[in-house]
Amino acid sequence: MTTNTPAIPAPASPHSPPPPRRRAPLTLVGAAVDQRITELQRGYLADRSGAVATLARLRRGAGKPANTTPDLWGLGADEAIHQAHADGALSTEQAERAEEAAHIALTLWALHQQSHHTQRMHLRYGPELGAAVRRLMPGTEVDDPIRKRFVRAATATTPTMLAQRLRDIVTLLRREAIALDYGLLADQLHQWQRPGGAEQVRRSWGRSFHAHRNPKDVPDPAGAPEGANATHDPTTNQKDDTQ
Repeated sequence: MTTNTPAIPAPASPHSPPPPRRRAPLTLVGAAVDQRITELQRGYLADRSGAVATLARLRRGAGKPANTTPDLWGLGADEAIHQAHADGALSTEQAERAEEAAHIALTLWALHQQSHHTQRMHLRYGPELGAAVRRLMPGTEVDDPIRKRFVRAATATTPTMLAQRLRDIVTLLRREAIALDYGLLADQLHQWQRPGGAEQVRRSWGRSFHAHRNPKDVPDPAGAPEGANATHDPTTNQKDDTQ
């Protein structure tokens, strides 16, 4: 008599990267941005003239406040936000924050996607900003000039300042063809504008920066020095003891 014994999975190698984590569902803002970018990205990669022209116009808005770019009206992801405002689901203040977040995310993606005709720079469930920045550093050592740019972005005090500093980072990511999850970024930009939201977003970016390792760079825990797994937040240059 034979029995079907469940197979025992082989233990994961200490050098294997951690399995991908699915992020929480997007809010209205992130979902609207994800949908609009997915549509435009598909057209751009197919070399459709309308999508190519739209991206060129959107790029001109990168780093600028939404209320100073009327030329972009109707090109972004504002329809769902305006409808939610009209239905009373969003107050005027909430709608303005949502519009700004969607504008920043969409125009940064347009800059990011420029000249990439075969690769998607927006990936649904793709890397968070901190992890993407860490991918710019292929070795185990932290590249200080890049880290400082990341810190400058994380410590911005206004949405316009944040957009301008993220523009610098996106330019680096474009050069190395490192994608982002722009739906997630849009939600974080929206959260960043709320009371206490900037601190929460900074913490999330710092943790994703620390957690990401390229497979070849993951050290063997058996040979790691004591304290090597302490969480470090690169946006503050301080150890984060809250787990």
